[in-house]
Amino acid sequence: MGASGSGKTSMRSLIFSNNPASLTARLGATIDVEQNHVRFLGDLVLNLWDCGGQDSFMDSYLTTQRATIFKQVGVMIYVFDVETREMGKDLEYYRDCLAGLQQYSPDAAIFLLVHKMDLVREPRLTAFQRKKQELQDASGDAVISVLGTSMYDESLYKAWSNIVHTLIPNAAILTKHLQTFAGACNATEVILFERTTFLVIASSSPTPTSLDTSLELEGTTGIPKLDAKRYERTSELIKAFKHSCSRVREEFRSLEMELYDFTAVLDEMTRNTYVMVIIHDPTIEIAAVKLNIRLARRKFEELQSDSLVS
Repeated sequence: MGASGSGKTSMRSLIFSNNPASLTARLGATIDVEQNHVRFLGDLVLNLWDCGGQDSFMDSYLTTQRATIFKQVGVMIYVFDVETREMGKDLEYYRDCLAGLQQYSPDAAIFLLVHKMDLVREPRLTAFQRKKQELQDASGDAVISVLGTSMYDESLYKAWSNIVHTLIPNAAILTKHLQTFAGACNATEVILFERTTFLVIASSSPTPTSLDTSLELEGTTGIPKLDAKRYERTSELIKAFKHSCSRVREEFRSLEMELYDFTAVLDEMTRNTYVMVIIHDPTIEIAAVKLNIRLARRKFEELQSDSLVS
């Protein structure tokens, strides 16, 4: 949901259709509701409703289509243009949508995206905090998550990884087994990505969905502080690399990097996922990591199937 021109269709195109940000300007305005059945993790299907933001459509959603739009909602994503001059009207529509959601889907998660942060001239954090407080005030007692996003950096992947993570059944079980796998590989961290979107599904870190917090490992290991934005930056870079491969009619399969301070291996884990293993121990060979991945594939296929069934 969100006003016309706020960027809803563009972000959907970038995340789920693998289109680069430079091509989203060609997209036209959404008419009424565009429904997409996005196959995610193979057998899990996300029914994504992209609702046109013109006043006539919004009025229809909130009156004659109210039950249709707000019934059986898992997540409502409301997009706000950070530089809109009609914030008052946006907030009014948002409150009405919030009321509809509380009436028909009171357990739905609510994500508010303050979009187009790349256009902000003042310090971004200052502008975001002001908007965040404004949205929290407008939300009353509703539990919301507010995230700043842009089409041109990793923030959009951060937001959508958080959103999708709430929809994956038993994601905590995947995290637990990733921690076991990380121990077997003596890895600093292991990250599981969805194959098509390269959104983060789970991580071996203690707080896999807390993408604002960096993981700092200290002591005698000599392991440096890991970047707080490492997950979403990896998603963004791999998606760009995959797009480059497709332009030369090649298929992306795996990636190995051996640098002076760490080793990274990105390879298929299951039919629907990729796994990235980060290692700071220079004595561990890439071949050993790839062997561990091959040995773990059957177990993670079973975990994924069990998770989707439950």
